[in-house]
Amino acid sequence: MPTVPGSELPAVMRAALLLGTGGPEMLVVRDDVGVPRPGPGDVLVRVAACGMNNTDINTRVGWYSRAVTSATTGDGFAEAEAHDSGWGRRGLAFPRIQGADISGVVVAAGEGADAGLIGHRVLVDPWLRDRERPDDRELAAYLGSERDGGYAEYCTVPGENVYPVSTGLSDTELASFACSWSTAEHMLHRSGVRSGESIAVPGASGGVGSALVQLAKRRGARVVAVVGASKLAGVRALGADAAVARESDDPVAAAVSANGGSFDVVADVVGGECFSGWLDALGRGGRYVTSGAIAGPVVDLDLRTLYLNDLQLHGATVYEPQVFADLVGYIERGEVRPVVGGTYPLEEIHAAQEAFAAKRHVGSLVITVTAPSRHPV
Repeated sequence: MPTVPGSELPAVMRAALLLGTGGPEMLVVRDDVGVPRPGPGDVLVRVAACGMNNTDINTRVGWYSRAVTSATTGDGFAEAEAHDSGWGRRGLAFPRIQGADISGVVVAAGEGADAGLIGHRVLVDPWLRDRERPDDRELAAYLGSERDGGYAEYCTVPGENVYPVSTGLSDTELASFACSWSTAEHMLHRSGVRSGESIAVPGASGGVGSALVQLAKRRGARVVAVVGASKLAGVRALGADAAVARESDDPVAAAVSANGGSFDVVADVVGGECFSGWLDALGRGGRYVTSGAIAGPVVDLDLRTLYLNDLQLHGATVYEPQVFADLVGYIERGEVRPVVGGTYPLEEIHAAQEAFAAKRHVGSLVITVTAPSRHPV
């Protein structure tokens, strides 16, 4: 197995193990976890940092289960059922190492993998596609869910999922991109946001929301962000044309007023009781796209609003590989900038998840795993 010249892989590593669905007690950090070896076509990445995202919390607490109908929290849902607690509405195997937003260095290659990747600093596309049928979304899996992820010193991934990246950004900054920014770019791609259009972004301060602001501006759209009052200045600094407080008596009406009229697109990760209002805020032929429902997944829908206004509704989860490749290009050309709301060492992952659930930050929270990359090829 080809490895970085002059280096020897250890037998064990530090990793955060998820033992099952429930509260924070189900997540334990150990230093005796075996270092994985890359299989055919796979590479081994020495993880420098790994961003945190909603999937980490949602999986741990069992929120994806159909039995759960309330907003996301940091506590386990007693009503969650094991057979459908994963993102794909299927069960998961435990223990599991979570973490999808990996930045690091390729240190070994399995049989058939490109040994030329060894020594390269990389970002990892977290969507794992079937090698024989990569376009079949039914066969897609997610890093940190169906396969061990990056809350560990080492992680194996398919060779086709690693992207060498040339940038002066730190490992921590790079780790803020993978999940949040690819999700945001996918949302904009699915809804076809174009220059000159207007877009509302509820929940604009989180990882996906803050990425939506920058990526929509990159496309030349007018962006109205909806966030907590304490974060208004933060999202304006990201480029939002207007920002309104979530605490407003009617945040949807406030956003429409700030826009000077209805929107072409609503890109929503919040859901909950404002859902129907956002549909009303769209002009005829408008598009609504969602990749989350942190305020609640069960919503009211008046079908007359949908069909009489010729609206389009889009879900955005599994994207094509080109979405991630495009994102890496934006990063390398300096067209977007990372937004890191806080960093925590792996040993403090409980505190990181508590901070994530509190949502007082702007941008992404990142777990630092190993020392900075020493092979920035």
